[in-house]
Amino acid sequence: MTSGTVGYTVRMGDLHGHRYAVEMVIGAPEAAQRVSLPVWIPGSYLVREFSRHLSPLTARQGRKALAVMQIDKCTWEIACDPAQRLTLAYEVYAFDDSVRAAWLDTQRGFFNATSLLLRAHGRENAPHRLTVPRPSQPECRIKGREWQLATALEPLKTAACGFGTYCAADYDELADHPVELGAFWSGAFTAGGVQHRFVVAGAPETFDGARLLADAQAICAAAIRFWPGKAPFQRYLFLLNAVQDGYGGLEHCASTALICAWRNLPRLPQPGDDGAKPGKPDDDYTTLLGLVSHEYFHAWNVKRLKPAEFARYDYACENYTRLLWFFEGFTSYYDDLLLLRAGRIDQAAYLGLLAKTINQIAQAPGRRVQSLAQASFDAWVRHYRSDENTPNSTVSYYCKGALAALCFDLTLRAEGRATLDDVMCALWQRCKGGAMREADFAGALTRLGGRLFDREMADWIHGTGELPVIDLLRQAGIAVQRDPAPLAQRLGLRVREGTDGIVIKTVLDGGPAARAGMAAGDEWLGVESPAAGCDRGTGPAAGWRLRRLDELLVNVGLDKPVTALVARGGRLLRLPLPPAGDGAGGVWRLSPRETTKPVDTQPGSRLLMQWPAR
Repeated sequence: MTSGTVGYTVRMGDLHGHRYAVEMVIGAPEAAQRVSLPVWIPGSYLVREFSRHLSPLTARQGRKALAVMQIDKCTWEIACDPAQRLTLAYEVYAFDDSVRAAWLDTQRGFFNATSLLLRAHGRENAPHRLTVPRPSQPECRIKGREWQLATALEPLKTAACGFGTYCAADYDELADHPVELGAFWSGAFTAGGVQHRFVVAGAPETFDGARLLADAQAICAAAIRFWPGKAPFQRYLFLLNAVQDGYGGLEHCASTALICAWRNLPRLPQPGDDGAKPGKPDDDYTTLLGLVSHEYFHAWNVKRLKPAEFARYDYACENYTRLLWFFEGFTSYYDDLLLLRAGRIDQAAYLGLLAKTINQIAQAPGRRVQSLAQASFDAWVRHYRSDENTPNSTVSYYCKGALAALCFDLTLRAEGRATLDDVMCALWQRCKGGAMREADFAGALTRLGGRLFDREMADWIHGTGELPVIDLLRQAGIAVQRDPAPLAQRLGLRVREGTDGIVIKTVLDGGPAARAGMAAGDEWLGVESPAAGCDRGTGPAAGWRLRRLDELLVNVGLDKPVTALVARGGRLLRLPLPPAGDGAGGVWRLSPRETTKPVDTQPGSRLLMQWPAR
């Protein structure tokens, strides 16, 4: 290792105790060398305090032990001789089974550098090396399930199983490459001339790997075709952890870490499938394909084309931007659209997914109080810290951002000069696949759309009014139908129903439940209906025990006031519940409008029926 290099050796120290043992070597330390562990990981906008899992840190030069002084919650300083190597040793507790941190047990290992590898201050731009020796524990060497290592880092000296030494140009590059360890399933395909590898940990015996590879290949090829030029990476790696229940992903420049439930995986045909059509995804599997599409699209949109504020990450604190509506929301628009373009879903399925997004936003009162730009800025304190009041106080920059992208796309297509595809590609070229500001997006809209889009930016991005989604869809040739709202929506509630009855999770502002004074955590026991009591001659009031919401509809109805009986904090309360409303307008349903005219399938078509095309 050269004098300016920072090196790490990561060993699986205690599988049962979930601890990695890390040794860090700084080739040319400063006299007062500081090191720190990031407090967050790029792509997940929450301060997570990874240092809480780091055990006491020791330091030495040669055989001499050095004192380590902690400066703050995640930073340490060591007084040392700059002429000698500095060696640090510590352990990290790894029991976070998510894509954001680190995990280690007898079945699997996984880590991001941000939760495991200290950053040497003043050496961030130096070359970094990561060595992961093959584990010696017997649990990792059982014949037929020997552990392997997978990462998109550049290999320097590695064995066929992947263990060995990898290199990164700087700490940022090291932090952008997660590492998967274990006896995982692995498969590969080529798309756009680039080798792609898919690694799946925890796959059940029914897992259909060939189907996943074929579908992922089609999605990746569609994404590569979307952007100008060649793919911006030489290889790409999907790391998927299949668990009993879970869902999510985190983007990286040449890889992504994913987690899904077993039910989301494609499965081999089984007896009793009743002729299920191979290759036609069900809803659960489509959810996984949408996640694959989303995180892969991020390799361009946020990992390279990124907010100017992210040009260089500050790992010690929040990094604010007002542009997550673009980088997450527009990516959310294209993830399902690319499934359609890749032939993984049909138009009816795509419109179903779009309707789901429209209804999610329509049923969230927070859309009226927070703009997309503000939701982006507040991600650090709101998006990842949802509670019972979240639907009332904030809006999802994923979902509403996707609908804003739809509105821009349909508006551009209706005016006939460009599409949102054209704008995205122009932005990539204008910003040279690098830092972007809101003014760049507005400028691309103006140049390609032939007019200013100041009003749309003010209303859709910085305002809290309703997006003109429904009107634009109707104008573009999509049949829009409004169905009656579900019972919970009409009452203004989100509940949990089970054998123990009805527990209120969220009370939506402005609904009947809010006017009655219901609160999150209430157990809704039953209702009293004076009218029913008079009819049945049972006294001034008759009551009904409730275990499911639909019992309210069956036994009492929704067109008259009743008294709700709830338990709150050990007390029984009688709350006057007014008649249910229409649930904020009902539930939207979309479908292609029937036409006998021939459909133009060539790229460049402005017909919404060919909206998959450029």
